[in-house]
Order: sequence, then structure tokens, then C-alpha cells
Amino acid sequence: MSDNRWSANRRTFVKTAGATGVVGLAGCTGGGGSGDDGSGDDGSGDDGSEGGTAGDTDSTPTAQFILNPAEADVEIERQYQPMFEYLESEVDVEIEPDRAESYTATLQAMRNDQGEIADISPSAVIAGEDILDIVGLRIAYGAAQYFSTVTTTPDSGIESLTDIEGELIYMGDILSVSGTLVPLTVLQDAGLDIGSAPDGDAEDFDAEYSDHTTAREQMVQRDDVMAATTGAFSSAPYVPQEQFEEMSQDFVDISSEYEGAGDQIEESGTELQLLAVSDPIPRAPLVTRSNWENSVKGEIEEAILNVSEDDLSHGEDYDGEPLWFTGVQEGSLEDYEMIANVLDELGLEFEDLA
Repeated sequence: MSDNRWSANRRTFVKTAGATGVVGLAGCTGGGGSGDDGSGDDGSGDDGSEGGTAGDTDSTPTAQFILNPAEADVEIERQYQPMFEYLESEVDVEIEPDRAESYTATLQAMRNDQGEIADISPSAVIAGEDILDIVGLRIAYGAAQYFSTVTTTPDSGIESLTDIEGELIYMGDILSVSGTLVPLTVLQDAGLDIGSAPDGDAEDFDAEYSDHTTAREQMVQRDDVMAATTGAFSSAPYVPQEQFEEMSQDFVDISSEYEGAGDQIEESGTELQLLAVSDPIPRAPLVTRSNWENSVKGEIEEAILNVSEDDLSHGEDYDGEPLWFTGVQEGSLEDYEMIANVLDELGLEFEDLA
């Protein structure tokens, strides 16, 4: 955006979600993992008021909670159910969850006043600084930072990042910080020419884009995919722990994924080889829409900051993926300066998303 406080001299980066990006925000499908909620709601409350605002004093306000897709194999609405129940128990509000089709569509929903709260990518903080209020950074077992990785398979013949030259790699969503943007800086710092990626072609390698799980699985399943760039939450269970110890002391000291590194190798029969670990990345935030004027907004923000690990836990009969974070730490735009620096290094500028 031309008035973006962070950047100068970035090239324009436009990724338009289009009409199918939000699909009215009810029943969104695509690379994030959860099924439709079938509500058919257009972002307004049950009383027909706009933006979750109660139409009369007897109505319970509704708040549309937009869920940001990261992994294809996670039913994210079920995963987030404890958060929804907690907010409804703390605030007189009805939470209506919807999963967006992509990282881009999540921001687009907030920009178009079709959501009041969002689980959003760190990259969207910079793109949406004019329309988002950062409530806080999500914390995973005490860590407010996480890591990106570049991995390959042990039999690929790829021993270093420079070996990726001329090969095909699989990356995350083009707006994913840990799946694409930070890895591109890692590859660039290693001497590879990234060209105009991710919104154009790289010069020294070919890239395909999806989500973290798909990137990892495509690398394992396809002989032509030589490497994958993902968040460590997706790759670490398949990487022997000692590889992280040899490559990144920051990962050992900070990452909530360190203790579980390599845990899935035996069960899955899949082992990955670590090529690179990024510097620490600020975890994704929970945000509210800046122009949402309902009186419950402040109460919801306060409740989010006070949520505990117990509040976010499922019952014993739950058989899906647990919610990946255990609390929320108060945050601000300054926490994401590292992301702004990544965009500057890549020469990217986000335009308004239509």
C-alpha cells in the first residue's frame, strides 16, 4: 500500500482472492482443513444487523471469527471449538466461525467487513495494518516465536541449499511467512536467485505453492520435488532431533517443536533431512477489525488476552488435532517489524486486496 509505514521501494505484490476466496465466508473450502459450517451467514448477526452488531437491546451480538488455513489435514473449526466456547462463556456474544480459502481471503474478509475477529498470518499484519487491531501473539507452550525450515528427503541427493539450483521445490501459501516468505530470504541469502517469487518465477529453481502439509507430502511422494519449505510445526516431527541441535541453538532454546522433533519418524515411516532453519519468527496474531464498533469488542479482546491453556483444551473424547497454541500474549505492530524486514528484503509491497 502506498501509505504503508514500513516500506519503501518494494515491488508491487498483488494476490487477489476473487469472488470464490470467501464464498460469503460460510462454507469456505480449500487449503485449510475444516469442513463447512453450513450457516449460510453473510457476516451479519441473526437479527440482520451488519458487522455483528445487535439490532436491539435484547439481541445477543454475533462476531464472525475468520480462521486462517495453514494445514490441509486439520479440521480447524473443530480445533478452535474450545476458544469459541470460552469466548461465549466470558462475553455475551455468539461466535460464528468461518474458514477462509486462503491467507489472502482471510485478510480480504476483514477488509470487506465480513469478519470481526481473525486468526491471521503475520504477513497480513503488514498488509492490513490500516484495518486491523492486533490483540495479541499466540503462544505455544511458552514460546511467542516459531521457525521456518527447508527440508529434503535423505535419498534426494540434496546436501545443501545451493544444490536446489535447477530443481523443483514445494512451498506454502504465497502469503505464508514460514512456508514461503522467510524461506525465500533463506534461499536468497544462500546465493540462489529467487527472481520475482513468490508472485512470479524464481530464476534458479522452480516452485509450486500450497499449504505446509501438502508441501511436505508432495516432497515425500514425488520424485521431482527436491525440497519443501514449511513451518517447523509441520516438518519437525519428521526430522531427527540431533539435526536441529547441530544447526540451530535458537531452535533448541526457543522452539516448542524441539521436544517433539523426530517423534513421527518411526510411526509414519518418513524421515526428512534438514537443510536450513530460519531465525525466530513472531507467532501469528489474533486480531479484530479496527472499524468494528460493537461494545463487545473490548470485552472480547480482554477475554482473548486472559485465555488459559485449560480454556483452550479439548475434552478427553476429542479425537482431532489439539489447538496449537496455549495462550495469547499482548502484542502490537512493532512485534512484526521482522516481517516488514522480510518483505523489504524480498522487495514486496502488498496492495489492497480486491
